[in-house]
Amino acid sequence: MSEPWKDFEFPARKVTWLQRDTLLFNLSIGCRADEPQFVYEGDPRFAVFPTYPLGLVFKLDHSEVIDFYGTLGLTNIPGVPKLDPRRLVDGDRAVEIYKPLPTTSLGHEFEFRSKVIAVYDKGNSGTVVRSEDFLIDAKSGEQYAKIIGSLFYVGQGNWGGPRGPRSNKKAVPDRHTDLIFEVEIGQESAHLYRLNGDYNPLHAASDVGKELGYGGIISHGVLGYNKIAHEIVRRLGNGDPSSMLKISARFAGPVRPGDTLAVHLWKQDLEVDGLEEVQWSAQVTGTGQECLCDGTAVIKPPQISSNI
Repeated sequence: MSEPWKDFEFPARKVTWLQRDTLLFNLSIGCRADEPQFVYEGDPRFAVFPTYPLGLVFKLDHSEVIDFYGTLGLTNIPGVPKLDPRRLVDGDRAVEIYKPLPTTSLGHEFEFRSKVIAVYDKGNSGTVVRSEDFLIDAKSGEQYAKIIGSLFYVGQGNWGGPRGPRSNKKAVPDRHTDLIFEVEIGQESAHLYRLNGDYNPLHAASDVGKELGYGGIISHGVLGYNKIAHEIVRRLGNGDPSSMLKISARFAGPVRPGDTLAVHLWKQDLEVDGLEEVQWSAQVTGTGQECLCDGTAVIKPPQISSNI
């Protein structure tokens, strides 16, 4: 069948942020007082945490609370029925950092240039929209980051689109983990993370979560993802903001306020160009339910010291 959505380009979206936005993002994903490079603007090493593009893709140039549903429903994709953002959850995310972001966008003309990679009709379960987002300084033409990810629209399938490939889970290494650590999702963590621009009511209003079958509020998938990224940089990159080059994962289950995530990490045997590749997954402690799977990251040797 024809795929009129293939390579459909969304209108370029302007992106702005201030140093206070950088501080907010860094603190919301768990950066600590002994990491002044992330939590104090006066530190000579003050830096944006490398996964900030995952927050900026929702924030864009907004400085106030936005209508999440209205904003996400503005653009129709050719050949795809109108999808309801009220039934939207994350599928997966991969972010690649080409160049560290400045701590403020002032003096730049940042924008996201995005296109649809694929759309899959998964029948009764819903529809998957897979996209690619480049964060670019339009003034200089420099590319800073690329995000590839999927959004899943629950219960909005059966419209005759391609089924797409099966989601086969990647096998974890058949050996003991090299590192195990825990990440806490506080009762207010999702409320704080929303201030980065992802104002989906699913993460603040219990009735929305109940309607989608989650029993109440659930955390942003990318909140746990970013908290884990922070711990990887802290523990394997010695807190160096430039140590993380890539990270990816698939969202496998909900995380609720108050949950603790147990993260299992395996270092890969082969280093390429001095870079270390790791594989990881995360489960909710107590239930053992997997919430993030197929996790990977690429780390380069640290350049600064940090008290860990």
